[in-house]
Amino acid sequence: MAYAHITGWGMSVPDQVLTNDDLAKMVDTNDAWIRERTGIRERRIARANQFPSTLGVEASLKALQVANLKPTEIDLIICASSTPEYIFPATACLIQDQLGAVKAGAFDLSAACTGFIYATNMAAQSIRSGSIKNALVIGAETVSRFINWKDRNTCILFGDGAGAFVLQASDIPGGVLSAVMRSDGSGGDLLSIPGGGSRHPMTEAAVHEGKQYIHMDGKEVYRFATRVMAQATKEVIDAAGLKIEDIQWIIPHQANIRIIQAAAKGLKLPMERFVVNVERYGNTSTASIPIAMVEAVQNGQLKAGDKIVMVGFGGGLTWGALAAQWTGPLPDGHRVHPEQYRTYARLRSVLRRVFRFIEGLIWGRNSGA
Repeated sequence: MAYAHITGWGMSVPDQVLTNDDLAKMVDTNDAWIRERTGIRERRIARANQFPSTLGVEASLKALQVANLKPTEIDLIICASSTPEYIFPATACLIQDQLGAVKAGAFDLSAACTGFIYATNMAAQSIRSGSIKNALVIGAETVSRFINWKDRNTCILFGDGAGAFVLQASDIPGGVLSAVMRSDGSGGDLLSIPGGGSRHPMTEAAVHEGKQYIHMDGKEVYRFATRVMAQATKEVIDAAGLKIEDIQWIIPHQANIRIIQAAAKGLKLPMERFVVNVERYGNTSTASIPIAMVEAVQNGQLKAGDKIVMVGFGGGLTWGALAAQWTGPLPDGHRVHPEQYRTYARLRSVLRRVFRFIEGLIWGRNSGA
């Protein structure tokens, strides 16, 4: 059986920063109030020309560079997003086209903020089954496009960004060790974007009612999150045949510092064992865990051989955790440059459009005869 190793990682965040003091000019709030309740100091906001696909492509190219893998060698792309660019086509397909990943199947996964854990597990299972060798998993968000900037209960929480992992098959033991995925749809209304789907299409009335914005019952979500974070962590450690003492780092979903502190208390672990960067990015939904992990590597916290747990929760309601042994890039003597494939990808995309146009003319002429 092949093992699924995390061999590449990358992140991309907008350069536009929105601080708590900036928010205080927009709604009735202040820096101290936000920090006390959330631990957030600032968040990143996408510019008009930035989307989940563009942020996802930037994060993916960095991950491929670390993994030393060509886009043409990717077999599968999974993009987890709570704010996809369209209902369809999948944001993953837009990323596939921009990367030039000509052999990759691509689809989106919707599990709200838990989505990156779900997607990483799906990719790992595909590798373990032997059906693929190389996968790209992305969490990409522009949550700011779905924020009611007059609602201080939600506008203070969220930010934009993307993170990506490359997973590869290897005979070397390690990589993804276990995962748990859970859901409870009875709480679906506690955290949602009601508008834009088939139940509430975006009519003038729906827009007037604010259904295009994030709706959240903060108290209920907090109670749910503080219960499941420690629970899922314990479950996934047991499933991996490990003990809590074997784990070097917990990388939690970066939603709220008080939720992370509650998880630490439930696990009887010091906060020093948790990777936390919520103060600088806020809640970036599916992107929060990979962004935190990329920074942990860059800061020298996360090292080869470390055993880690990723744990998160989100709308749905969903929650889950994934245990892994961090290994890093697989040995490979030949350096590749994934960013060079972007020019090829743009050309290929244009040629594919031209080909379909010509094919349509020929097919139409033949069918008319």
